[in-house]
Order: sequence, then structure tokens, then C-alpha cells
Amino acid sequence: MPVREMTIHLGLFSLALAGTVAGLLAGRLGSPVPENLIWAAATIPVAAVLAVSILRNMLIGRVGVDAIALVAMVASIAMGEPLAGAAVAMMYSGGNLLEDYARGKAERELRSLRDRTPRIAHRREAGGLVDIPAEDVAPGDELLVRAGELLPVDGLLLDDRAKLDESAVTGEPLPEARSKGDTLRSGTVNAGEAFRYRASAAARESTYAGIVRMVEAAQTAKAPFIRMADRFALLLLPATLVLAGLAWWLSGDRIRALAVLVVATPCPLILAAPVAFIGGVSRAARSGILMKGSSAIEALGRVRSAIFDKTGTLTEGGARLIALEAAPGLGEDEVLRLVASLEQASHHVLAETLVSLARHRGLALAQPGDVREYRGSGLEGVVGGRFIRAGSRGLVLGEDPLPAWVRPARAGDDARSALSVYVSIDGKAAGLLTMADAVRPDAAATLRRLRAAGVSRILMVTGDDAGTAHAVAARLALDEVLAECSPADKVAAVAAEHARQPTMMVGDGLNDAPALAAADVGVAMGARGATASSEAADVVILVDRIDRVAEAVAIARRTRAIARQSIVAGLGLSGIAMVFAAFGYIPPVIGAFLQQGIDIAVILNALRTLGRS
Repeated sequence: MPVREMTIHLGLFSLALAGTVAGLLAGRLGSPVPENLIWAAATIPVAAVLAVSILRNMLIGRVGVDAIALVAMVASIAMGEPLAGAAVAMMYSGGNLLEDYARGKAERELRSLRDRTPRIAHRREAGGLVDIPAEDVAPGDELLVRAGELLPVDGLLLDDRAKLDESAVTGEPLPEARSKGDTLRSGTVNAGEAFRYRASAAARESTYAGIVRMVEAAQTAKAPFIRMADRFALLLLPATLVLAGLAWWLSGDRIRALAVLVVATPCPLILAAPVAFIGGVSRAARSGILMKGSSAIEALGRVRSAIFDKTGTLTEGGARLIALEAAPGLGEDEVLRLVASLEQASHHVLAETLVSLARHRGLALAQPGDVREYRGSGLEGVVGGRFIRAGSRGLVLGEDPLPAWVRPARAGDDARSALSVYVSIDGKAAGLLTMADAVRPDAAATLRRLRAAGVSRILMVTGDDAGTAHAVAARLALDEVLAECSPADKVAAVAAEHARQPTMMVGDGLNDAPALAAADVGVAMGARGATASSEAADVVILVDRIDRVAEAVAIARRTRAIARQSIVAGLGLSGIAMVFAAFGYIPPVIGAFLQQGIDIAVILNALRTLGRS
């Protein structure tokens, strides 16, 4: 809400309040200025501003339901009830102030993200460190981040260790440790000592800039639920005029007609829904869930089917060491140290995982020599004077049987989706490493939470072969598994499920982007920087945790329920008040304050979306 508009609303409310109080005092103190004149003078400026606003809306093709308040103020003065007019003026201007407060509170979390945009970077140049605007950073620049400073762009850590506070981006409350080569994201805070990192993207293409763009979209998009409420609110104007006319005609008392106009208000519709949805978006942002506008949160609240990609979504998205067996007399760390030292010379996808794991454990790696790599089988070389071979059973053991210390391979799920790396030292079997793309620890619990929230069908689609897909599915409660899917197959699966019921697609990779865009609501696991999927999605999970998908659905459902509750309760109370006013039980002045109380209750209820359920 612009400051100028807030100032106008505050000024009008202050004028209406002062005029109402002054008129009451004038009557009691015997002021020469008639009290009715004071109340009329307090009402006219508010009515004039409202008239201008309604006229502007009409010129652009919008009919404002605030016309009810304008009619009530004008009728109050015309019927010789200026106190009622002043009370309506207070109600209208006070409602605007209340809306300003509610929107400001609901948007605070989103606004804080935008206001934290990094602005300064320390770039290392030939002459030393130079402070430059963050937007001038180019990929490849070496940057220094001092303790407590924001990271201006995305990049890769150059130093051995760093500790980052990622709470503003991911919602994670505790600092995260990062190692050399790890990806760092803009907008996070250095929670440890100063460190160096190399920029991998310009500021406008980095994580935080993307978040800011999504926040701006979240604040401008309008949900179908809200648009429906706006259209329904338009019915209130003719309905109110008809009821007021009937009350006057049947009773012969024009004050009853005025009372009906005073208590009638579309505030539960025009205020409650937007405040509730903005509050829900803000609540989600605190948990590292970015919803691109009210339409996203509404669509998410309606889903009945969920389709998950496998790799990187239900699973961790890369090979992980799930078991390590060492020969008698050898420690597991020693086997890992030797293998990781050798793997430093390899470009295989498993090599980086093993090297990173060894460094994370604090193992001192040696430089390998005489390395020879056998494509698709493994590699061999000398590490610390010892001949190491690592790879397939055929490469390492040849025709020899498995050593007695090797446990039989796991039957079933893990064995079908795992990769075994055999290790020998100086020609003797020394170790067996089992690698797999492990199912996320919180995946099963997440699916159970989705079921409890009302999601009736859960599917998994993947480009992997059927054996690998069913090995993962066996550990999860899924209704259907579709394997060996191309991006087009995933889109077709989404379309088929959409024909049944509202559908959510959850994915993280480039090949998931078309399916995310095709679903009723697309949810991207964006913590790893999958730009295409994040741009195509309606909801982006900024932290690498699948349980946030279930939390996002829970927030969306609660937000829709609170918005609907506020609207129904508010309109119900207003309707009852209108009937009582029509029968003469509520005078205009009392009706104005009664309606203000209804508005306050409705908006306070809508603000519950900011809290936890």
C-alpha cells in the first residue's frame, strides 16, 4: 500500500472521528455551531473522496461496491441524520485503515525478502579488493564475503569451509556448513569467518533475484476465488437498495431504509479474501515455500492427485554411500580414504561423491599416480605406494569368489537399485562400497501427510527403468508407477490425471518443466537451482526437503478454509443485521458501529492464516 494512500486514509478517519466527537460535545456544551452541521462537515470530505474513487473505477470499467457506503452517507445527510453519516464515514475510512494494516502485516514477510536484496560485493582484482555494486559482478569473479555479510550472487566456495545462515532463503533456522566446491546462493548470510567464492551467475540471474521476481508476482496475482468474491460482491449493491426500498415502502419509515444501507457492507468479501490469501503466501514464505500469488495457493488447496518425479524429488538425486564393508584388519575410513584418493583422477559421476564424502569426514587424501581408467568398469592406480583398484566385480576380483567377509547382497529393493564398487589393495580384496540414489528419509511421512490432507491419488513418474522405479516405489505408498517416461510422457500422465481431478506435479529437473506447467499447480524442488523447473512452477520449495510439499498443501487448504469462513461469517452477520435494521430494531448510528465490529472480526479472522495451524 503506497504511503500517500495510507496518509489519506488516516487523515479521513481522523477527520470523521474528530467531527463525530466534536458534534457530540457541541450538543452537550451548548456550542453556537449546530451539532448536525459539524457531523455533516465531517462526512462530506469522506463522501467526496469516495465519490472520486468510484468515478475513476467506472471510467476503467469497474463498478465499485463501495457505492453502498456513499449512498448511506449522502442519504444520512439528506434525511437529517448526519450523525449516522459521520458514523458511516468513520466506518468506511476506518475499514480502509484496517485493510492497510492487515495487508501490511500479511505482506511483511514478502517485503522483507525484497528489502534484503544484496547491493555490495567485494571483488578481488590485481590491486586487491574493490567494492562494486552487486549488479556489476560477472560469472568467474572471485569475491570475498566478510562475517555477517550477504552473498551478492550465486557461486562456488573456494575455501575449505564456510558457515551460512540460509534462513531468509530456505526457512532453515540453523546455520549450514559448506565445503570447498559447494554451491552457495545469493541472499544467504555468512555466519562464520570471512571466505572466498567464485561467482557462477550475475546478480539478476542468481537465486535471490529470482525470489524477488516471484515475490512481486505473488503480490500482484489475483486468485480466481478472489475474483469470484468480487463478482458476488457486486450483487450486494442492488440487493441492498431493494431491501432498503422495501423497508421504507412497507413501514413508511425512511430511517429504516437508512439503517439497512448503514449495516450493509461488502467488506467481508472485498477485504477478507485478499488478506487471507496474502497471509497464506507470507506464512509459506517463512518456511521456505514460495507461492507465486494467490492463484497458486488456491490451486494448491484444491488438489486431489499428486504426481512426483523420482530422481531428486522422492529420492536424494545422486549416488550416496549406503554401505561400506572392509576386510578384516582394515578400517572403513582407510578403505574410503584410499578409494577417494584414487577417484580424484576420475571424472565419473561417483568420483565426486566419494571424494566429497571423504573430505567431509576429514580424511587426508593422497595424490594418486599411474592412474588407468577402464571405461564403464573402474580404475586403478598407486596411492601412497600401494596399488589400488576400484570398480566392478569383474575388474577387481576377476573370476575369484567373493571373500567370506562380504555379506550376501541385499535381496529385493536395495539390490536392484544399488551399484557395488569393489576395492582391492595390492591385489587382495579390501572393501565393498554400495552406492544408491537413496529414498529421502522424509518421503514416506510426506506422502502420509498428503493422504491425511485429502490427496486421494499419489503417482510417481520417472525416466528410469521399471526395475529401479519399482525398487523405490516398494518403500513408498504409491497408487501408480510410470517408468521410462520422456518429458512428453510426463505431460501426458499429468493430462490424464487432470481429467480425473485437480492435480499437482512435483519435480526438480529440466525435463520436469513441461509437466509442471501442464498441471493445475506445479511444485518445483528449487533448492538446487533448477531454473527451468522453478520458472515453470507455481510453487517453489527453496529448501531441499520434500516434507515442505505436504506443508505447502496444508497451508493452502487452511488458507482457503479461513478465507471462506471469513466471507460466510461476515456476510451472514451482515445479512442478519440488515434484516433487523429493516424491521426497525437497529437504528442507523448503532448499525454503523455494529458493522465496523463485523469488519474487524472478519479481518482478524483472515489474519489467522499468518499463524501455524
